[in-house]
Amino acid sequence: MTSSARQATVAAATTTPQRSWPQTTADFLRSPEGHAALLGFVGAVMITFGGFGAGSVRREDPLLEAMHLSWLRFGHGQILSTVIVWVGVVAMITAWVRLGRATLGGDVTLRQLRMVVPVWTAPLLLAVPMFSRDAYSYLAQGALLRDGFDPYAVGPVVNPGILLDNVSNVWTTTTAPYGPLFLLLSQGITAITGDNVIAGTMLLRVTMLPGLALMVWGVPHLARHLGGNPAIALWLAVLNPLVLVHLIGGVHNELLMVGLMIAGIALVLERRHLAGIALVAVAVAIKATAGAALPFMVWIWVLHEKEKAEAEGRTPASPLASFAKTAGAGFAVFVVVFAAASAVAGVGLGWMTALSGSNKIINWLSLPTILAHFVTVGTSWFADLRLGEVLAVTRPICAVALVGIVLAAWWRYRKTERDAILGILIVLVAIVILSPAALPWYYSWPIAIAAGFALSTRTLMILVGLSTWLMLVFQPDGSIGLYTLAHVVLATFAAVVAAVSLRTVDPLRLRAPRPVEEERTADLAGAASSPGVE
Repeated sequence: MTSSARQATVAAATTTPQRSWPQTTADFLRSPEGHAALLGFVGAVMITFGGFGAGSVRREDPLLEAMHLSWLRFGHGQILSTVIVWVGVVAMITAWVRLGRATLGGDVTLRQLRMVVPVWTAPLLLAVPMFSRDAYSYLAQGALLRDGFDPYAVGPVVNPGILLDNVSNVWTTTTAPYGPLFLLLSQGITAITGDNVIAGTMLLRVTMLPGLALMVWGVPHLARHLGGNPAIALWLAVLNPLVLVHLIGGVHNELLMVGLMIAGIALVLERRHLAGIALVAVAVAIKATAGAALPFMVWIWVLHEKEKAEAEGRTPASPLASFAKTAGAGFAVFVVVFAAASAVAGVGLGWMTALSGSNKIINWLSLPTILAHFVTVGTSWFADLRLGEVLAVTRPICAVALVGIVLAAWWRYRKTERDAILGILIVLVAIVILSPAALPWYYSWPIAIAAGFALSTRTLMILVGLSTWLMLVFQPDGSIGLYTLAHVVLATFAAVVAAVSLRTVDPLRLRAPRPVEEERTADLAGAASSPGVE
C-alpha cells in the first residue's frame, strides 16, 4: 500500500460521519439540556391552559362558555387555574436556569438555544393575554384610528363596544402613548378582525414575532462585537421567562421595539449606519423609548469615520465636523422615517404629551414612588401627607436626575464602541428606575443590551434573580402583587433560589444523598471500566 493510500485509509477511519439535523436534535432531546428544554415547553403549555381561567381574560367570554370551560374562571376552577399557571411559570424558570447552567459550562450551543426559542414560544401564541390587559388597550386604540378618531386626542371611552369593555378602567380615558407605526399596525389588525377580541389578540401576537426574530439575530451579533458569549446572550435576553411570558404571553409592543432597536444597533456596529439608524427610527415609531439609543449610535458612526480615514491614510475630519456630518445624516433618516409613519397614520406628535399617562401607574418598581412611600410613612406620626402630594414632588426631582444622567452618559461614553453601548445601557436603566412608572416587562429593554457584554457568573446570578423576582411579583390577571407581603416574600425566596441554582445544582439540598455503599460500588465500577485497568 502506498503512503498516500495509507493516509487516506487512516483519515477515513478517524473522520466522524456527518450527522443529520434530526439525529442531532434527537441527541439533544435525550440529554439533560434537552430535558430542560422539554420542561420549559411543558411550563409554557401549563401557562397557556391555566390562563383560560386565571389570565387577563375577557370580562365576558362566550367561547369558554361554548367549550364548557367557563367554570375555570370562578371559585375552585379559578384557584386550580392559578395553581396551574404558577406551576408552569416555575417550570419555565427552572428549565431556563438549567439551560443557563449548561450554557455556562459549554454544554449547549447557540444553535441549540435557537431551536428552543420557538418550542417555548409556540404554546404562548395560543394563550389569553397573561399578566397584563394591555392587548385590549392596543386593540381599542387601533379601533379609534379605524373609526376616524385621533388616539392622541381622545381615549377609548369615546368609542363604545366590545373592545372598550375589556380595557382596564385606568386606561379608558387615556390617550395613546405609542408611536404612529404601532397605531397603524393596531388599526390594520382591527380593520381585519373587527371587534373580535380573540382574533385581534392572536394577530397582535403575530405582528410581534418579527421583533422576536430580530432579537434572536441581533443579540448574538451584539455579543460578538462586545466580547460577550453569543449563546449566553441569547439565553439571557431571549429565552428569559420574563421576556417570553410577558412579551409574547402578555402581548406587549416592547417585543417589536426591542427587536428593532437591537438589530439597528448591531447594524451600526457592522458599519451599516444609515440602515441601523433607520431601524431604530422604526422602533421609535413603535415606542419612544428606543430613541435613547440614537445619540450614542452617532458616536459609533463618528468613531468609524475616524477609523476609515486613518485606514485610507487620510487626515480625519475634526471631531466637530465629523459629528455634524453623521448627526445630520442620522437625524435626516430619522425624520424621514418618522414623518412617513405619521403621515400614513394621519396623526401628529400627540403621543409625546400622551406619555404622561403613565403617571396613573403607582407601584414599588419606580424610584419616585418608593421615595414617596418612604416620605408619607416616615412622616405619618407628625404630618398627614397624601401620596399624590408627595409624588408631585418626587417625580419632578427624579425627572431632573434622569435628564442629568442622560446628558452625562452621552458625553462620558463616547470614546469607543463598547463605551457607547454601555451608555445606552445606563440610560435605559435610568429610564426604567427614574420614570414615574415602571412595569416588569420594561426591564427587557436594558437586559437585551446587557446580555451582549462579557458578564461574570455573579452578575448573571443577579440578573437571574432579578428576572425571576420581576416575573413573579405580578398576578396572572395583571394585578399587582407588590402590596401583598406573602407574595413578595415567596417571590424573593424563589428569586434567591433561582440565582444560586445558576451555579449550584441543588441549593436547597432536596435530593436524597446516595448511600455510601452505592457510591463505593459506583466508584469501583467506574474504575474497572477506565483505560489501563487490568
